Amino acid sequence: MTGQRKETANVVWSGSWVAERLGVELVGDGELRELLGLALRRNPKRAHLLVSNVLGKHVPQRPSVVYGAGVELGHRVRELLGEDGARHAVVLGYAETATGLGHAVADGLGSAPYLHSTRRPVEGVARAGGFEESHSHATSHLLLPEDPDLLAGDAGGSTDATLVLVDDEFSTGNTVLNTIRALHELYPRKRYVIVALVDMRSPADRGRLAEFAEEIGARVDLVARNKGTVSLPEGVLEKGQALVAEQEAAQALTEQPGGAAHLPRPCTRIDLQWPAEVPDGGRHGFTPAHRALLEPALPAMADRIAQALGEGPRRVLVLGFEELMYAPLRLGAALEERIGAEVSYSTTTRSPVLAVDHPGYAIRTRLVFPAHDDPADGPGDRYAYNVAGGDFDAVVLVVDSTADTDALHGHRGLVRQLTPHTAHVLLAVVPSYVPPGAIAAEPSPSYAPHRPHRPHRPHRPHRQEDPSMLPEPLRGPAFSSYAPDEVGWLLQDLSDTQLEAPTEEREEAIQSGGAHYAESLPVEYQPSEEYQDLFKAALDLSAARIARAVGTVTETVLAERGPRPVLVSLARAGTPVGVLMRRWAHLRHGVDLPHYAVSIVRGRGIDANALRWLAAHHNPADVVFVDGWTGKGAITRELAAAIAEFEDSDGTEGFNPEIAVLADPGGCVRTYGTREDFLIPSACLNSTVSGLISRTVLRSDLVGPDDFHGAKFYRELAGSDVSGHFLDTVTDRFGEAADAVEAEVKELLAADRAPTWEGWAAVERISEEYGIHDVNLVKPGVGETTRVLLRRVPWKILAKRGAGADLGHIRLLAQQRGVPVEEVDELPYTCVGLIHPKYTRGATGADGKAVESK
Repeated sequence: MTGQRKETANVVWSGSWVAERLGVELVGDGELRELLGLALRRNPKRAHLLVSNVLGKHVPQRPSVVYGAGVELGHRVRELLGEDGARHAVVLGYAETATGLGHAVADGLGSAPYLHSTRRPVEGVARAGGFEESHSHATSHLLLPEDPDLLAGDAGGSTDATLVLVDDEFSTGNTVLNTIRALHELYPRKRYVIVALVDMRSPADRGRLAEFAEEIGARVDLVARNKGTVSLPEGVLEKGQALVAEQEAAQALTEQPGGAAHLPRPCTRIDLQWPAEVPDGGRHGFTPAHRALLEPALPAMADRIAQALGEGPRRVLVLGFEELMYAPLRLGAALEERIGAEVSYSTTTRSPVLAVDHPGYAIRTRLVFPAHDDPADGPGDRYAYNVAGGDFDAVVLVVDSTADTDALHGHRGLVRQLTPHTAHVLLAVVPSYVPPGAIAAEPSPSYAPHRPHRPHRPHRPHRQEDPSMLPEPLRGPAFSSYAPDEVGWLLQDLSDTQLEAPTEEREEAIQSGGAHYAESLPVEYQPSEEYQDLFKAALDLSAARIARAVGTVTETVLAERGPRPVLVSLARAGTPVGVLMRRWAHLRHGVDLPHYAVSIVRGRGIDANALRWLAAHHNPADVVFVDGWTGKGAITRELAAAIAEFEDSDGTEGFNPEIAVLADPGGCVRTYGTREDFLIPSACLNSTVSGLISRTVLRSDLVGPDDFHGAKFYRELAGSDVSGHFLDTVTDRFGEAADAVEAEVKELLAADRAPTWEGWAAVERISEEYGIHDVNLVKPGVGETTRVLLRRVPWKILAKRGAGADLGHIRLLAQQRGVPVEEVDELPYTCVGLIHPKYTRGATGADGKAVESK
């Protein structure tokens, strides 16, 4: 077969066999026949199948050609929409055939988030919609975005955001138009763009698009690489079904029962070290931030595949898995650039297609194997086309971890089916992404996992096998202005890296989805002399109250968590509190508690390598996580989810995810010094009250899978450093607070301290009342409000009516930045900071419209 295929590739069209027998005609230019072949399938709705030569589904093709075809279509959409329109577009691809194509189109657009429909339901993930594909063998599609607002538009939910829908072909148009109609009812918008490799509508169907656009009151454009039509003679469906039955009967006579026996060959596993923060695809959404993390990681992953392949192979196939098209496509394209062998790419499929070994037929061979991902619609056969007889020296099979089961490796499984047709099978497993709060289904008993199975949770990190190889904690004075015994930083020093960006640029990038807040740093706020005087006055006023809260939380920890807990501060707000707790334990009880600072990032979790280091040097059960204060409890929830994920992926257990805080105005934790919302002066400044250490940084080009998260040491700000002054001022008040602490701790230990989550409820109410609709932009409490004014683009400040000295610095900062302060009643916090809900540079008001600078 192979030699014949090479001989006739430029002579015989791969649709001629069907055309001659059924009278089907492909009408179009010369390139259309290069793009498409024809095959037959047992389907009561449509007998013929258009087989793309550049999609990478049924016909192996160079991955660079497949990816390039999608990216080029993305470029054309960007030209159509303009740069601003492209920046706010959302791309939706269709499962299973167009998941990779849609992802490549999103890449070509440049900054568009991507989602594809799926036939894999995930318990706990709300459906944002669904639709039927009328001619498909498996009709139901689900839309399961992690962000429920993804399909609503851009970061602010703007209906001006164009929805770009991508499928491999646009034939009748029914599937795409049904999708648009369903989504338009939920998320009406002004414009849609349909993208396909080929536009194969009949003349009658072409007029429907304009009528449909008029019906819904929106503009609908179509972008396709090529166009043509398929001419179908009368009775073609019945003739096609009869021809399929005839061919299947003839093939059954020549097949040996059970197939030829082949000895199993070993399957080589490849540890890709897939980036921990990157989803396996677009089933639940794939953002520009994910794309920025994946791109720099691809070369190293391709190198690992190349190393496993060795020097021998001449022809290599990278074989993906059903909806998992994009990850193997990008891996194949990167591999193509790195080895001298000929690299091809295709994927397995649910679609049953007749195979005929003839040069004029698009599907020459097929492998049949059982489904191996415990599909929700039950077990069934799956297929790999044009792999047998493809003369591949090696096949790199890429699946997600949900599909790495015994069914994949069993007697009839895909791995065993591949071994007769290639000398070497390699398996690369991409961690299945499941959004936080979702429940990944366990395989059924007949689909027992190939390895010990745990439910798949999101962002599974690469495991550092030997924690002893991690570096020792950084300490002052080399890193931070704290004394070396006060705290050890489980961080890496990025002091020589330029990470700062103007506040306005950071805000726009964060809210547009173009960057994560932990990928850059705000420019350090340099306080005026007036503000420094205010900080010192506030410290003098509140030092006694802080000392009492420090004593209360420390004594509670010692009473409940043992005499020698290991304090682990969440950098950086928790670090001064951890130092003060350590000082209280030493002065009042004569014990020197170990104290470390680690990084936790909202949406990314805690530094797993820091946890591994801690587990290697201390009993995890002794670790007490420490933070400065709670707002609405986002970090509290983040830590609980991150610890569960770490224990699942690493196998290390014993960490208690509860946080001990100085102040808990949000009612989010059970170990606290006070639940009053008062001024903690360490919140008034940035690094100059936190040992001259920046916020933590997590960026894939700087933080590798075996690195701690990063931070900077601002040595140049030593002249403004008040870190020691803050600690010493509070420590000096410990003695006078001792009696009050003793009484308060007795009362607390006997009380019901269960979290009330009162703050979270208040934040949700404020978010809706002020038209923000995003709790991440509502920052409650004095500490969080201060951060809004120092680091973000504030919209307005809500102040509890009658609040006094605790808000002196808030009012001064608001005045300096021109931010209104609104007095309100019935606020559970002293104040709440609202970040601009639809920020672009120059924006003002809830609608985000720009005004002239004053």
